[in-house]
Amino acid sequence: MRLRTAATAATSVLGAATAGLAAGRYIADAVLRPVRLRPDGGSAPPAGFENTRLTVHSHGSGKIAVTRSLVARLPGTYALTARGTHAVVGRVLDAARAGTGEGGDLPVGDGHAVVVRELERVVRGRLEPGSTVRLTPQIHTGDPEEALGIPFEDVRIPGELGALPGWLAPGARNTWIIAAHGLRATREQALVVFPFYRRHHLPVLALAHRGDPGAPRPAGGINRLGDVEWRDLEAAIRYAMGRGAHRVILHGWSTGAAMALHAAAESELREHIAGLVLDSPVLDRKHTVRALAEARGTPQYLLPLVLRAALGRAGLSPGELSPVVDPARLDVPTLLLHGPADTIASWDDSRALAGARPELVSLHTVAEAPHAAMWNADPHGYEEALRRFITPLV
Repeated sequence: MRLRTAATAATSVLGAATAGLAAGRYIADAVLRPVRLRPDGGSAPPAGFENTRLTVHSHGSGKIAVTRSLVARLPGTYALTARGTHAVVGRVLDAARAGTGEGGDLPVGDGHAVVVRELERVVRGRLEPGSTVRLTPQIHTGDPEEALGIPFEDVRIPGELGALPGWLAPGARNTWIIAAHGLRATREQALVVFPFYRRHHLPVLALAHRGDPGAPRPAGGINRLGDVEWRDLEAAIRYAMGRGAHRVILHGWSTGAAMALHAAAESELREHIAGLVLDSPVLDRKHTVRALAEARGTPQYLLPLVLRAALGRAGLSPGELSPVVDPARLDVPTLLLHGPADTIASWDDSRALAGARPELVSLHTVAEAPHAAMWNADPHGYEEALRRFITPLV
């Protein structure tokens, strides 16, 4: 009996290990594989926005009613997307019950609890009652001219693995902004700050790094959470210096922020970096992979195995992960934009970094903002923090 019990237990352990390994590889492929564009130009949701589906109940007169949920009530400006559809919604106006006469002059709904938001514009497609949409922080689609009317140049940046596409919006100053997007996003993520930097006459180079559409494929087809991608950011710095830049400010989101930190510490061109803007930085890779696995419903008992397998798939040994940043080595002014509602990148690590180097690091806290959605939650506050930070640097 004892032998049978031991054999059953061993089989269960082996089964769990095998399941954990398989789940880890699946999670790695699901969350660490670079984003791919659909034929209609859309893409998978960025990290942290995988579970944001909403139902459209009605819309009209500059308002839209969607399923009531915590996601639907997020403050700020977001997009609603579906295949072939992209719309921008603003502030929350009301939480009501469709069909009761509440929520203004919206068309009659179906009796479901709804959240009413401003409907700022429909960029493409149609919002049909009953259709399913996904809320995302990526409010702009297309290139800078299509999305914002900002002239730009398509450039090719010589990189370690091959040519990297980039959008270069001109400016009169000789300090350039180099923007690096985050996990499961594209360079369209940077478009929210293009108008701000344009008003301040700063050239902006938005980089497509390895694995992005049109860029070289990374080794193994997996994102390394900034550990190697930072070399593409270094290539962009070299390109900027060759085009007349005197200095650069690196503006990164999520893993793009980790890339900026690596470049500031390790690049042979780091002397040209005037400052860092870090939005929702991934400073603890184990925390981020675990959070992404949990977001996909991974059972708690499998999480340690999934974490090991996923990090191994990305070529990152859990026992040998060095910190993304050593506060003692940070030597450039840094603006941290982050908040406690971020479930993907550790808010505690951002606070610790700011606390370790208060003479260099400014922390702008954004409440109720999901991962890499700091601008969306508070555009005015975000841009005011940016203005105060860059003024002495340019």
